[in-house]
Amino acid sequence: MTGFSHRGGNLFCEDLPVADLAARYGTPLYVYSRRAILHAFAEMKRAFRQARPLIFYSIKANSNIGILRTLARAGAGFDVVSGGELFRALHAGANPNRIVFSGVGKTDEEIAHALRARIFMLNVESAEELAAVNRIARHLGVRAHVALRVNPDVDARTHAKTTTGRKESKFGIDLPTAQRLLAERANYPAADICGIHMHLGSPIYTVMPFLRAMKRVSALVARARQDGAHLSVLNVGGGFAISYDGRPVIQPEDYARVILPAVKSLRLRLCIEPGRFIVGNAGILVGRVIRKKVGWHGRRFLIVDAGMNDLVRPALYGARHHIWPVCGPPSPAFGSGRRPAGSDGWERVDVVGPICESSDCFGCDMLLPPTREGDLLAIYSAGAYGMAMASTYNSRPRACEVLVSGRRARVIRRRETYKDLIRGEDVPDGTPPQGRRG
Repeated sequence: MTGFSHRGGNLFCEDLPVADLAARYGTPLYVYSRRAILHAFAEMKRAFRQARPLIFYSIKANSNIGILRTLARAGAGFDVVSGGELFRALHAGANPNRIVFSGVGKTDEEIAHALRARIFMLNVESAEELAAVNRIARHLGVRAHVALRVNPDVDARTHAKTTTGRKESKFGIDLPTAQRLLAERANYPAADICGIHMHLGSPIYTVMPFLRAMKRVSALVARARQDGAHLSVLNVGGGFAISYDGRPVIQPEDYARVILPAVKSLRLRLCIEPGRFIVGNAGILVGRVIRKKVGWHGRRFLIVDAGMNDLVRPALYGARHHIWPVCGPPSPAFGSGRRPAGSDGWERVDVVGPICESSDCFGCDMLLPPTREGDLLAIYSAGAYGMAMASTYNSRPRACEVLVSGRRARVIRRRETYKDLIRGEDVPDGTPPQGRRG
């Protein structure tokens, strides 16, 4: 948590007390550290520097325009998976030649949009999509730069809902089909198949999935070159892990030790698509305790004003985020790892939200210092797949987002209002139906 620290009994984001931010902007509140975002981006560049990689930040992790602009100014490229994300990247000032377009369900309109924008590469997920790209590129009079996203049938050993490199997955092209498409590349004259892409899932806590996948991809590349294919790019995707509880996890240098030798031997340009690693630990979600409740058999609940509509990961994936009071003693998870003296009065509680779902629980059986109604809790490691997956379920307006840089805080998304909830719904009778999104 590079951008966050405890000082004098208060949690700080860079040089600003989080309690002051909550008082100023209200809760629930997403707070991001610009310093932490840029530090993680620099760390990824440093780990893979031998290959001079092209780094495409995966927008799906956190698509806020303020964060995208921060990364674009730092030289990042972008991995997009929809026409809307492509629009966001371009609106944030991204260089089109630093954008790759992934995703298993690109529409003809999205493909055409990407080709007109002259993005760096389309990561194609099927033989049918390759045929569509070839047809659309020919119609537009351009040549599409394409990477075949392969499915190497490698288990990333992550959550079942976020593993994408197994043969049962909807993602990617099986290796025999990829080999055939490379051999038959002349059938797609408007598509320059110049790269191989893969993405195994996220988060990946060991190098072994990359090691197995790189061996299978290397064999594919060797066979393709025997068939006369001219490949120049290897995109290994993302999935780089972060710590959610303060315990050490695998670092970018560890992935690099496995990936870099294979890239060097294949003589290909390396591309990577980190998302969670860049923003995950750069953000927290701050909620306020609405009330304390005691249930059956003395079970204690802290009910906060943030809910699963603000952060759905615990309900969706069973994800565990570290939770700690904003004011009070520093968390042992980010210090010595030991409970400090005087912690005998701490309570075991379930931290839950106000949503009408039993799954609206951020953490069960958590040991916390005594907490009162009105106190603030920080849910850590919420910068990735937090606000990006937020909703207005239960007609709850979405939270405010603030980006902190040193002693300065800037609202990068205003808090929604009740009127925002019905915007687009309160349509007068006789209004003609809208067409496709564009």
